[in-house]
Amino acid sequence: MKDIRTITPEKYNLTLAEALKVIPEFKKPEWIDFVKTSTHKERPNVEPDFWHKRAASILRQVYINGTVGVERLRTRYGGRKKRGSRPAEFRKGGGKIIRLILQQSDSAGFTEKVKEKKSGRKLTQKGQDFLESFVK
Repeated sequence: MKDIRTITPEKYNLTLAEALKVIPEFKKPEWIDFVKTSTHKERPNVEPDFWHKRAASILRQVYINGTVGVERLRTRYGGRKKRGSRPAEFRKGGGKIIRLILQQSDSAGFTEKVKEKKSGRKLTQKGQDFLESFVK
């Protein structure tokens, strides 16, 4: 059996995003078409299915890294901020999008909050089975 880590992320995330579209908990908010995903971006994202692609990517990150918090994912989705004639700097990604996707995955039963040595979210058995069902 293949592992999620052996499949190319682009291919796996697209397959998972299509599956997340039919789950009622992963509903795209109305405001997502008007906000930037981070301070380093110049414009909002124009992809029509951006929400489900980002949700698939976040669920894959939780699967690979184990227990993951919002701050760690903000760092993962950050990037270089162009500052004119000054040198570019790294900026974290926006937290609201990540936080809302994690809350949706909690309500779907795919993740749960953990308060241990390393706090954050981790996959439940239902979530792990769901993510592994797309490995071919």
